[in-house]
Amino acid sequence: MIRVAVLTVTYNTGETIRPFLASVAAASTDPVAVVIADNGSTDVDALRAIGESYGAVVVSSGGNRGYGGGIDAALSALDDVLPDVQPEFLLVTNPDVVLAPGSIDELVAAADRLPSGGSFGPRILDEQGETYPSARQLPSLRTGLGHAAFSRFWPANPWSQRYWSTTEVVEREAGWLSGACFLIRTSLFRELDGFDESYFMYFEDVDLGQRVGRSGRANVYVPSAVVTHTGAHSTSSNRRRMEIEHHRSAYRFLSRKYRSWWLWPLRVALHAGLSLRARWVTRK
Repeated sequence: MIRVAVLTVTYNTGETIRPFLASVAAASTDPVAVVIADNGSTDVDALRAIGESYGAVVVSSGGNRGYGGGIDAALSALDDVLPDVQPEFLLVTNPDVVLAPGSIDELVAAADRLPSGGSFGPRILDEQGETYPSARQLPSLRTGLGHAAFSRFWPANPWSQRYWSTTEVVEREAGWLSGACFLIRTSLFRELDGFDESYFMYFEDVDLGQRVGRSGRANVYVPSAVVTHTGAHSTSSNRRRMEIEHHRSAYRFLSRKYRSWWLWPLRVALHAGLSLRARWVTRK
């Protein structure tokens, strides 16, 4: 019986997906299914060969649908390509993550003993072995503005510290978990209709975490499960577009959270501030 299906998304990922695929087997004592949704890579034949060599299934998402759209496509394909697999959990992950031995087992164990939990996030390390703040509070308008305005040149500002709620490496509930890697109950992910694809990239995980909380389930940080986000798929060539997408998604999330008509002056200010910040960052 397969309890976990691993879902990931690629876009011209190439050979950088090998360390991820190689790490999956040791991350779980039980067999897992792996589905890779490709968002229109030019090297899809090579990707398919790599994936199949590790027992993964590669499907097309139908175009570049962003991260959330790719994950949704992978889940949609699961019933077709693996009809005998009815997983209880989904491990949603970036393709440039390396799973530590036993990490999937740790997340599943937490889910088994915490029935009120809906999603479960591991401790995420960067390439230097530093803990990334992957379990955070939901951003508020005030916190979002302060974090957006000051985080780049004043990381210790109180708004960013509140937003990150950050370095406590203990099991705890969070407002949302990083989309780089998390486990979620399949029934809950389907109930919530997966990711909101209006977020092409960034904040789709914040939005999902908010909806998990509203469903009455908890987002749980499980630092006994460890993964490393290598960043191998990130390139400087797409930095400008990614910064623009980040600011666009931040505005979309906060403007939806504070949608009352009488808050429109704040939404205008937020849009102007984020637009100016995006221009400043991309000129550097």
